[in-house]
Amino acid sequence: MIVPNISQSTIAVADHYDELDPIYRRVWGEHVHHGLWTTGVETPEEAVEALVDAVGDRLHLEPGDTCVDIGCGYGATARRLSATRGATVTGFTLSAEQAQYAAAHAVPDVDIQLSDWLANRLPDASVDAAWSIESSEHMVDKPQFFAETHRVLAPGGRFVICAWLAETDASRWKVRHLLEPICREGRLPSMGTREDYEAMATAAGFTIAGYEDVSRRVSRTWTVCAGRLAKEVLADRETRRLALGARNRIFGLSILRLILAYRTGAMRYGIFTMTKGNEDSGASGPAG
Repeated sequence: MIVPNISQSTIAVADHYDELDPIYRRVWGEHVHHGLWTTGVETPEEAVEALVDAVGDRLHLEPGDTCVDIGCGYGATARRLSATRGATVTGFTLSAEQAQYAAAHAVPDVDIQLSDWLANRLPDASVDAAWSIESSEHMVDKPQFFAETHRVLAPGGRFVICAWLAETDASRWKVRHLLEPICREGRLPSMGTREDYEAMATAAGFTIAGYEDVSRRVSRTWTVCAGRLAKEVLADRETRRLALGARNRIFGLSILRLILAYRTGAMRYGIFTMTKGNEDSGASGPAG
């Protein structure tokens, strides 16, 4: 597990997204996560929605399923999967700005809560499916993140995680100059490897049903974001003010680090599919 040499907290994470909210919405849009390119000719917007749809496919969502979106951002993923799959979704975000945006774009069957997932208060075994798209990295206590998800899932429930991952056995140079700075600048308490995630998931009681490394298909996200940010800095006074004077302005440096981290293999992007076993019969959930 890669851990930066300064502490992070839920307060720091919330402050990061609240302060940089205008930049996130202008540069990333409603979906604050990577895009997934298949043909290479998709627009960035199509690629972002393709990642959401890939999550929905792995979850095998059906109409009426109750779901949780852990680290839901502006609620765009929850709204899309509710609209396209008929799911009822409760989302959790630490950011007051994101929650306010979601409330202004509310739709039936989607409830966005301003709350820490590690203190979610949902009943045991109360949801059919859960997903986390690029939010596990922000979790201060990752084992508890897995434990809480396992607790709230019903037997046979499925869990999909899209995660920024550290290269297994990354060199000291990659850790010092790429991974640790990315964690500091992006308010990530830690960045785990594939093996770290699988060990924590298994310890929480999950069965690993699938894993896919899609690093090559998502890395284009950061060149797109770099171009958009440069244009916004030149064209928009508020973006320029935040880029030069915000407390969290250092995150801008991470865009270049992220491009290099993908190109050198220091960072990977993985999609995990997990199941909670049928505890009444001892059988595992469906693999796929």
